[in-house]
Amino acid sequence: MSKSKVLSAALSVNLVLITCFGVQAEPAETLVSPNEPPGTVPLSLANEGRAAVDRGLDWLEANQKEDGSWSNGDFPALTALAMQAFLGSGDPDRDAVRNAKKFILSCVRDDGGIYRHVEGRKGGGLSNYNTAICMTALHATGDRSLARVIQKARDFIAGAQHFGDDIYSGGFGYDRSTGRAYTDLLNTYYAVTAMRETQDVEDLRPAGEQKADIDWKETTKFIEKMQNKPEAGKENAGGFTYNPSDPKAGSATNENGVVFFRSYGSITYAGLLALIYADVSDDDPRVLSALDWSARHWTLEENPGMGAQGLYFFYNVLTKSLHAANRDLIPREDGSFVNWRADLVARLVSRQRIEPDTGRGYWRNENGRFWENDPVLATAYSVIALQRALGG
Repeated sequence: MSKSKVLSAALSVNLVLITCFGVQAEPAETLVSPNEPPGTVPLSLANEGRAAVDRGLDWLEANQKEDGSWSNGDFPALTALAMQAFLGSGDPDRDAVRNAKKFILSCVRDDGGIYRHVEGRKGGGLSNYNTAICMTALHATGDRSLARVIQKARDFIAGAQHFGDDIYSGGFGYDRSTGRAYTDLLNTYYAVTAMRETQDVEDLRPAGEQKADIDWKETTKFIEKMQNKPEAGKENAGGFTYNPSDPKAGSATNENGVVFFRSYGSITYAGLLALIYADVSDDDPRVLSALDWSARHWTLEENPGMGAQGLYFFYNVLTKSLHAANRDLIPREDGSFVNWRADLVARLVSRQRIEPDTGRGYWRNENGRFWENDPVLATAYSVIALQRALGG
């Protein structure tokens, strides 16, 4: 981004933030009690949320396979996400966690990746995606005996970063073994998350062994390329897109005849969190404009720009990014503020499906895109989102 564009974006964002964050003649109306800290979830609702988490974990435990996996064992990330849901409740010694960890370790390969090769599938075993999620889950167990496995996984992910004189440079894709230049913000978000959250294992490297890391400067450049600039128009400026060639939410043409890809909710929150993990400061125009896009398109009724597609991933990444950004309230154009934690807890509690015979609960998206019609995936996403919203 040129210096003039940075200054232009900064001025634009600052004007918006002056309007949204309360520099006004009259006090703003808020959706939270003045007697409670910002972002507090009311006690009765918090109890409902915790009960929903317990029902979800009970459902996951009852649906774990004998080998410790969940859902499709060809993709160990599904098991890792479910395991993270248990770890989020602070119980690393639960049988479900031990069994899941054993299964994930069975998927560790000689190249350091944690995946299974799927013959004939485009992208093979989605090696980068599965490795990033699995290594993050293994690290979250706190089991230091796994440090070597995680170090080798870091080697694998670092080696998966794409470099070249093309629009995909700096990012990550599903599988480096394809040999084609194709990266996207989703895989980049997972890679950035994995490398940042597991970085402490580098301190345990054998003396003299080279430490693994990604090129954070180039990663940030790729993330920035996926963010719509002011010329994309108010509806899209500040939001993110999936990759340089795939308009997941469709495309549009601006008044100057330039085609751009539409921003959408889940990938915008993924881009926001990726920026935060890349150590971009919280007053950087790229972070502020992403937060501004979030505020202007605030809804929990759908994944903005995508409808029901990817709805539960949207809830999941929204809670992670807003939590990491230390944003307790979402400003509205009328001067009021949304307590996003309380709204999200209420939303997920209302969408949980409870088995009448067992009392266990799960979530499922009727829209099958991005695999969310798999109740294991939707339930893992939802439990983790609730845990974050409740302060976990």
